[in-house]
Amino acid sequence: MIKKEIDFFGKKLSLETGRLAKQADGAVLASLDDVVVLVTAVSSKLDRKGLDFLPFSVDYREKTYAAGKIPGGFFKREGRPNEKEILTSRLIDRPLRPLFPDGYFKDVQVMVSVLCTDQKNDPDVISVIGASAALLISNIPLTIPVAAVRVGRIDGKFIINPTYEELEKSDINLIVAGTKEAVTMVEGGASEISEADMLEAVFYGHESLKKVIELQEEFRKEAGKEKVTVTIVDDHEFRDAVKAQVKDAINAACRIKAKLERQDAVEKIKADAKTALEIDEEKESHFERYFGEVESECLRTMIVEESVRADGRGTKDIRQITCEIGVLPRTHGTAVFTRGETQSLSVVTLGTSDDEQIIDALEGESRRSFMLHYNFPPFSVNETSNRFGPGRREIGHGNLAERALKQVLPSSDKFPYTLRIVSEILESNGSSSMATVCSGSLSLMDAGVPIKAAVAGIAMGLIKEGEKVVILSDILGLEDHLGDMDFKVAGTKNGITAFQMDIKILGVTKDIVKTALEQAKAGRLHILGKMDEVLSKPRESISVYAPRILTININPSRIGELIGPGGKNIRSIIERTKAKIDVDDTGRVNVSSVDSQAAESAVNIIKGMMEDPEVGKIYLGKVKKIMDFGAFVEILPGTEGLVHISQLENTRVKSVRDVLNEGDEVLVKLLEIDKDGKLRLSRKEALGETEKKVN
Repeated sequence: MIKKEIDFFGKKLSLETGRLAKQADGAVLASLDDVVVLVTAVSSKLDRKGLDFLPFSVDYREKTYAAGKIPGGFFKREGRPNEKEILTSRLIDRPLRPLFPDGYFKDVQVMVSVLCTDQKNDPDVISVIGASAALLISNIPLTIPVAAVRVGRIDGKFIINPTYEELEKSDINLIVAGTKEAVTMVEGGASEISEADMLEAVFYGHESLKKVIELQEEFRKEAGKEKVTVTIVDDHEFRDAVKAQVKDAINAACRIKAKLERQDAVEKIKADAKTALEIDEEKESHFERYFGEVESECLRTMIVEESVRADGRGTKDIRQITCEIGVLPRTHGTAVFTRGETQSLSVVTLGTSDDEQIIDALEGESRRSFMLHYNFPPFSVNETSNRFGPGRREIGHGNLAERALKQVLPSSDKFPYTLRIVSEILESNGSSSMATVCSGSLSLMDAGVPIKAAVAGIAMGLIKEGEKVVILSDILGLEDHLGDMDFKVAGTKNGITAFQMDIKILGVTKDIVKTALEQAKAGRLHILGKMDEVLSKPRESISVYAPRILTININPSRIGELIGPGGKNIRSIIERTKAKIDVDDTGRVNVSSVDSQAAESAVNIIKGMMEDPEVGKIYLGKVKKIMDFGAFVEILPGTEGLVHISQLENTRVKSVRDVLNEGDEVLVKLLEIDKDGKLRLSRKEALGETEKKVN
């Protein structure tokens, strides 16, 4: 057994191998304080024939026993990955994938199991570190270690790997991954922070993770296996033949502005070249690789040397933008955002607290009142495919857009609705997640949700050829595929709310990130201007088809009184008004109904029930019971007092029934509340005061 550990910002970080899962190519037990994950890495022995990409998969799973819990549901065992597990799997995958050598086409599977958690620290960061360490000590040909940290900021001070509790106070929640030399991935959200603050946070995180890189390098020296040799077989004569056959045609095709026309032209060039060069099955994979190299070279050269992109734009130009709102007649809020050949339809639905999603996670149960779901149907890119629910990419893109918009939502005190946005991608040619941010922001305002500010998003790209660096604004799908960086920034006019960066090269410098952030800000402000032309602030009222939620606060000690024995009182109000009533432990009562009058009626009943009787005030009460010595009158729901027979009239009354009967409505004045809480009422004085007002 080999174990290495360090003190990492006040927490013990350790890597261990040789005790568990010894048949895996690489196995590491990684821990951060009491958070323990087992990470294994295994590669198949044979190449996958016909592939021109790395078949790399990451499977992160949280075992409920890690938190001392038994899974809910009938089967009582972990089921399919939940959203958190899928997002963490993507988080581990993205910084590692670009570091594998070209030409390695064997299946590689990394499995991460959370074995123990302290319910204070998120296991995602130590999982990235553990995955890197497991690959590093294995025979799999990944030789550059990666580390990750979470960066928070409280009262202007950066914190590395903050706890869940600390993140509640933090205005930044950023995961930074990188090698010793450069940042390779960033993912996170923030509360409208400046570009300068974001840049500082990213590189503070990068500087902090270098200590973990050094730990992994020491770990490899003692535990590392000999790496598999990757041999790339190149047929230079064949490569030159492919290049000579297609270069001029590809160069022309790369300048076709319309996506589908460009794709059709490239496919025809490919088919003609296969015929001309007599490509057989043996040469197929080599041909595809060499053809892709020519396509990449043509596009990148055109951008670097001519500052011209495939659709004819300059490097900083944003595609044409159109915005529409209120496009569906009965939904609560809708918007269509179209930027070039990318189009998102977002639909907002307002619900009540009953619609909140209950999250049963390792750190405990929580409720989610804002959800954004992103759908990417195959027709959006002119393709067909089988549909079996949202894929990992759809969940990741939806989560990014959700983070961007969550920062501007009103508090539940001001707007007690559960919100769901669904983004339907109807066309896609780059940056559909950022189009979702824009359409989602507009649809919220169309729904009358009082958001703090409009939010827009933009995707940036990078072409780096030697010392030449070109930053691209609002990238196309082709530029994403053949470029070196996918850099997404979302935010308001005041600052950044969400940030994501993936690097396909070994890393980027601080100057590149700074330039990209500044260029992204200019693009974001341009897009926000276009959105403001259509709708610059939330509508004054919500849709007539949305439920009306009215909120009142009652004394928490009187919640039982409102609910009544066995729920009798609250059921009675619901039956009378048809409104929905939710009460929380703080005494906040939300009353909801599509019929606003029904909601108001229920609120008035509750106010009456909760009103404290006031001495000297006249009430219109109802006679509940007749006794020989007087009548009991209900002046407020559930609140009765006694009108003594001597307080019925100005003259002597022989029998109470000569004046009142059960069910009568009668004006009474509250004379006194005695030390036992009993109410003394007077009909006589109420009548006297009424007569004075008339005279």
